[in-house]
Amino acid sequence: MIFSFRKLKDQMKFMVVFVVFTYALYHLLVMVTHWIEPTHRYRQPAGKAVKVFQDHVMITDQGPMGERLKLFYWLGE
Repeated sequence: MIFSFRKLKDQMKFMVVFVVFTYALYHLLVMVTHWIEPTHRYRQPAGKAVKVFQDHVMITDQGPMGERLKLFYWLGE
């Protein structure tokens, strides 16, 4: 069996370059994701905006929003 150190060296060099480029591409995609993603996705709205669903707030005389939703499904309105 003939064992070539030159081929082994070329294969190892290819693997090292492949791993380095894969690692660099992964970190590049992570940086782009952080750059595109909004900072605070679930923060309280500012200005005249209101939060749409607040379960703990009583709405009129029918109770919390969850109870209204159960009533809606029960009556089919």
